[in-house]
Amino acid sequence: MARIESKVRSLVSNDPEMRGAIETVLTRSEDGEVKWVDVKNDITSGQWGRLIEKGVLVDGDEGFELADPSATREGLENGSSSTSTTSTSSSGVDDVEGTSWSKYDKGAAVVTVGLFLGYSVTQVRNVIGGAMDVVLGPLAELLPFYAVVMVLALGTGLYSTLLQANLMNMEKMGAYQERMKDIQSRRKEAQEAGDDAALEAIQEEQMEAMGDQMGMFKEQFRPMVWIMFLTIPVFLWMYWAIGIGGNPVHVDLQPLVLPLNGSVEWTEKILGPIQTWIIWYFLCSMAFTQIIRKGLNISTTPSTS
Repeated sequence: MARIESKVRSLVSNDPEMRGAIETVLTRSEDGEVKWVDVKNDITSGQWGRLIEKGVLVDGDEGFELADPSATREGLENGSSSTSTTSTSSSGVDDVEGTSWSKYDKGAAVVTVGLFLGYSVTQVRNVIGGAMDVVLGPLAELLPFYAVVMVLALGTGLYSTLLQANLMNMEKMGAYQERMKDIQSRRKEAQEAGDDAALEAIQEEQMEAMGDQMGMFKEQFRPMVWIMFLTIPVFLWMYWAIGIGGNPVHVDLQPLVLPLNGSVEWTEKILGPIQTWIIWYFLCSMAFTQIIRKGLNISTTPSTS
């Protein structure tokens, strides 16, 4: 019976000590029926009662017998990997939930919010652009602007990859994803078996796991705060240098030649409202980021293997 197998797996998943109790009952029932007096020294009355309540044990002629011994054994075997996965995943997810931001993380988040003002407030953009020009101005004098953008894309791609690799725990992320996959798999099996009791237990576990999403969000967003903290000033310098918003141009802007578009101006809109310089930056950034990840053998995708 698939239903008995699902019930056994659910019992073991929710209470690992039930494994020993079920194994004891299996051993004592090999010659036929089993009575409470046969196992009372090895399992608790609560465990015995749960086996009867779940229908794993049913009435016999003189005592109790397993409803389906083979399905019970299969439930133990299949429940072994499930319990291990759930335990590992729960531990990993608990760690994710416990991830806390340092005062430096919080400070970077506050400053990043302030930096966003530069996109709409000219005075803020001019201050940040002028400050960044102390470093980037000499580079713009040495190289054509398209090459300057390539250098900036290479730099942002490098530190973005390193920040994600060092500030985001992929094992915790993978543990959470693996736990959710396991819950969904067991839920589907319980639905197919029509096991309402198992479905109720799995639903409670799923609701508990959903509460861990805040921890996952914190884990994912932490490196993003630092990436934006470093990248927004670079973007604001490009805004300032190109002369967005009617401001004077601070660099030598030669037209850029793009495939399918030919010669285009840096502030020309070539993809809807998106201007040339943004397209060029993102093309360079995506290319360099992939090369950096391959070259440094860094994965920024959680592994559930």
